Amino acid sequence: MSSIDRRTFIGQACAAIGTAVTGRAWTARADTVVAASRPTVAPPDRVLSATDTVKLGSTGVTPSRLAIGTGTKVSKQRELGERGLVRMLRHGFDQGVRWWEAADLYGTHSYLRLGLREVDRERVVITSKSSARTADGMRADLERIRQELGTDYIDVFLMHCLMDGDWPKKLGGAMDVLSEAKQKGLVRAVGCSFHSLDALRAAVDEPWVDVMLARINPFAMLMDVGKPQEVPKVVEVLQAADARGKAVYGMKILGEGGLQPEQIEPALKFAMEQTYLSGFTIGFRSQAEIDDVVRRIQAFAIRRA
Repeated sequence: MSSIDRRTFIGQACAAIGTAVTGRAWTARADTVVAASRPTVAPPDRVLSATDTVKLGSTGVTPSRLAIGTGTKVSKQRELGERGLVRMLRHGFDQGVRWWEAADLYGTHSYLRLGLREVDRERVVITSKSSARTADGMRADLERIRQELGTDYIDVFLMHCLMDGDWPKKLGGAMDVLSEAKQKGLVRAVGCSFHSLDALRAAVDEPWVDVMLARINPFAMLMDVGKPQEVPKVVEVLQAADARGKAVYGMKILGEGGLQPEQIEPALKFAMEQTYLSGFTIGFRSQAEIDDVVRRIQAFAIRRA
């Protein structure tokens, strides 16, 4: 299967999951604009914020708690155009949101490249993902993606959209390529994003995995389980991963835009209360949405010992 065909196939599979529920437009409350701030590590018993610097396990990677995703419904962010997305990334960076999240499938690497020209590379964390399932495919994707991003290294590089519970046995070649890249300093941390509970469970005891990206929200919207009462099954797996030293961060926090307006605040609060989550990514489509989420999280006044 060619590189283009593979990306198309994986994209269709992930999109099929993502469009199981029709998303609603998220109207941000933009009545309060958050002042620019530099992320700081949250000391004990301090009110947690979206812009705190967090640790991704033992990887040495320290992003903000909140990441700006660029793959809503494959990539609604592309509709902003290059300058629109770069302005949004820069706005988030100026507020202290300095984790940018991409994937080969999203088609936004060139946008992030432009964004990186406007900031200090050392102060932003970049995540990207490849849908490659072979050593040759992964090697080619990694080199191309680095070129598209215009950066010597990628902070977090993930195998994208894993659904097979036997992936550790089947994807050894691709894993070896990423291990070699980590040794060379081309990537700082490796791992996977997951689209099934079986695949997620398989990562818990896999020593190769540094970072896990999992779908999590209290309403089971676009998750690896179908009912809210089943969400604890996912929580249990992620808690086990955290206990084993994996860095876990969340996606589909707001159900990819599918939540009702009254569900947004409970979903954000739920994410902030999950102690196993280092952080989470949300696909914003405006500066006002970033400001809204940062403000809401600050207003929760959640403290952690």
